[in-house]
Amino acid sequence: MPDRFFQKGKIIMKLHIAVLAGDGIGPEISKVGVDVMEAVCRKFNHEVTFTPALCGAAAIDAVGDPFPEETFEICRQADAVLFSAVGDPKYDNNPAAKVRPEQGLLAMRKKLGLFANIRPVQTFDCLVHKSPLKEELVRGADFVCIRELTGGMYFGAKKEGDDEAFDTCAYTRPEVERILKVAFEYAMRRRRHLTVVDKANVLASSRLWRKVAQEMAPNYPEVTTDYMYVDNAAMRMIQEPRFFDVMVTENTFGDILTDEGSCITGSMGLLPSASTGESTPVFEPIHGSWPQAKGKNIANPLAQVLSVAMLFEYFNLMDEAALVRRIVDKSLDENVRTPEIQVEGGGVYGTKEVGAWLVEQIEAC
Repeated sequence: MPDRFFQKGKIIMKLHIAVLAGDGIGPEISKVGVDVMEAVCRKFNHEVTFTPALCGAAAIDAVGDPFPEETFEICRQADAVLFSAVGDPKYDNNPAAKVRPEQGLLAMRKKLGLFANIRPVQTFDCLVHKSPLKEELVRGADFVCIRELTGGMYFGAKKEGDDEAFDTCAYTRPEVERILKVAFEYAMRRRRHLTVVDKANVLASSRLWRKVAQEMAPNYPEVTTDYMYVDNAAMRMIQEPRFFDVMVTENTFGDILTDEGSCITGSMGLLPSASTGESTPVFEPIHGSWPQAKGKNIANPLAQVLSVAMLFEYFNLMDEAALVRRIVDKSLDENVRTPEIQVEGGGVYGTKEVGAWLVEQIEAC
């Protein structure tokens, strides 16, 4: 945890942040996130230092490892990681590639013990027309997906051959208990409704999830707990997204459902996430590296900026987080937006211009 001390009756913090910009648009949006965080810390008299580190394709190209040991040490010693994105077509389009950028992301999660991924799904009134769903369905949708990150098929035993392949979905009781504890506690802080998503009618691993959840639910009597098969949950997210408050599920299901949820808002460039667990927490936008946009100054930095808000909230710096969220809302309301969410006739703003505007607004508060 970062150092805290009092100055004129206010809590002042010394924050050490590891910055993993990654690939594609990562460096562009990362700079905006860092600039915004610096501006907020100046406003509230916090001390913040940033240490950059390589990951993803950039790290493979430099040292042959998507998550080098040096990067791990920088992350381990930091108070938090501000991460952007990894991925590059030269690896995506090569089935024979033995090392891939995404392996760096999995390695980071595993080495830092980041077993809980928290993804808020929130609509913005001024952008509901961008959603692929009808406005009356999505307006007011506000829920959190909590995904287990270090178990399941992504980390289970594997075999890959010309005639046979398998991936093993394995979970232990302690793994399930710790992620469910996170989910119940989130539900307690929100509207006290938890949906456990599984496939217990088919999968043994899901039946363990449901059994453990049913055993834990009486410890949280204030929370309404329900259970839903993953196919039904996927359908319900489209038909009635306002039904959900907090949902929790295993790694593979969570990967799919969180991406589905991101489309509800109308832009993946608006949603942040946090990954927490045994060590340094990581805060990142949910979108990918969008290599086609690299260097074009068109990437939406707001998800990265809202990741900074989540970082502040993690350290209970609620006023700082609220300021970030207010400025983001103001940018949307005043049409200071990158092209993919700009209204017809709106001004022309690139990644850099939106970032500069956000910093100016923070400094003017």
